[in-house]
Amino acid sequence: MSHFKRNAILSFSTFLLTSCAWVSDFDPTVDVPDTGRYTETALPEQTVASATPGGDPQSFVTNADIPAQWWTLFQSEALNALIDQGFANSPNLQAAQATLKQAEQNFRAEVGNVLIPHVDLSAGAAREKESAISAGIPDSNSSIFNVYNASVGVSYTISAGMFSAVEYAEAQYHYQQFEYEAAYITLATNIATTAITKASLDAQVNAVNELIAMQEAQLDIVEKQFQLGAISKSTVMSQETQLAQTRALLPTLEKNQSQTQHALAVLIGKTPDDNHLPSFNLDDLHLPTALPVSLPSTLVRQRPDVRAAEELLHQACAAVGIATGNLFPQFTISAAYGKQNTQWNQLFDPSSIIWNIVGQATQPLFHGGALLAQRSIQVEAYNQIAAQYRLTILTAFQNVADTLRALELDAEALQAYTQAEWAAKETLDLTQKQFELGAVNYVLLLNAQFQYQQALINRIQAQALRYTNTAALFQALGGGWWNRPSEAKLEKKQ
Repeated sequence: MSHFKRNAILSFSTFLLTSCAWVSDFDPTVDVPDTGRYTETALPEQTVASATPGGDPQSFVTNADIPAQWWTLFQSEALNALIDQGFANSPNLQAAQATLKQAEQNFRAEVGNVLIPHVDLSAGAAREKESAISAGIPDSNSSIFNVYNASVGVSYTISAGMFSAVEYAEAQYHYQQFEYEAAYITLATNIATTAITKASLDAQVNAVNELIAMQEAQLDIVEKQFQLGAISKSTVMSQETQLAQTRALLPTLEKNQSQTQHALAVLIGKTPDDNHLPSFNLDDLHLPTALPVSLPSTLVRQRPDVRAAEELLHQACAAVGIATGNLFPQFTISAAYGKQNTQWNQLFDPSSIIWNIVGQATQPLFHGGALLAQRSIQVEAYNQIAAQYRLTILTAFQNVADTLRALELDAEALQAYTQAEWAAKETLDLTQKQFELGAVNYVLLLNAQFQYQQALINRIQAQALRYTNTAALFQALGGGWWNRPSEAKLEKKQ
């Protein structure tokens, strides 16, 4: 081999490796923050406990795995059934699945177009009229004849950016896989939290109705006392005002209750008028007490949104490889083998064989700087997406940190609201008896009723928050998608 040929081959190999370096050296882990915890202070061994349903202490188990069906830890068959319906009927999930299948076929098409030689079979028949003069024969007579042919053609193009093009399509496919997983986990979380919110609103409506019944009974007593001359008319009117104010709470609660019911129906793929949705009772839900907390170093491999952002970065890296490859030579090799004859019955005779082999090389020389500018565009696009990828990671860490703190502090809030409710109920019962005996005035009774009403609703809302925050933690840590058997799931990369 001549020195010139050897240098040409080495140069081409260098060009090819240079264009692929953006892909083969792709390493997103360099952007992962080096930290050992999520929050500014260490988490407690367990949260505080409250003497109420949903008040169990929760402990944080470091580096424990997350179950694929984490919602079953709430031990509610009705909730499990709703989430299963959502997976089967949700248009959003069905759209994500269709998009995933489309990306898969695009990837397969790109592999076939770029890496595999194209083979085509062609056959044809033509009837022609040729002038004898055009053939160099001094005869004005023309001839009419038929031409039959059949051939197989093979072609293959080699370019410096061919592998980058495949990487680009593959990254798009993986991106849609993680988008599907994110849609799956988000749907489960939304159904769970919406069902819990519905249960909280049901409990608040029941509490207000009980308070209304209590105040109606009190109004009867006040009216009888007024008829006996024991109290003034203003006291009766004050009780009527308090009752009206309590009744005024119902429309807003019932509106939110109805809207939550409608949202829950749509989440599982049904119309808002569906009356067959199950009812939930907060006290029947079981609060998971052992909560897994993944290590920060593994969070980026578990969160679908982070993995999707990583694939976008991978795709941008491949786009740089494609733009770089466009600067270097492109080689096309094609060959054909077949038969051609003017007689159909002689088409497959040995004398009818035709063949050709063609090699072609194209090296861009001058495009007015367009190719270099296009490469620069892709480099800057990569830098932009790299910054967005780092932001996605930081946001994921913030999401986990916020949820862990919410679990800790909301447990303390529930404890305080539970104690406040108990104290308010004891105060109301005592004040009620004293008022009936005439030992206290009506102002104290109204104040006791108001205090108990607020304490009861606050406790119900705090109780629901502990359930919704628990569901949010499972989602923030990735939702356990890697433990779920599914055709549309990637194996978790280590």
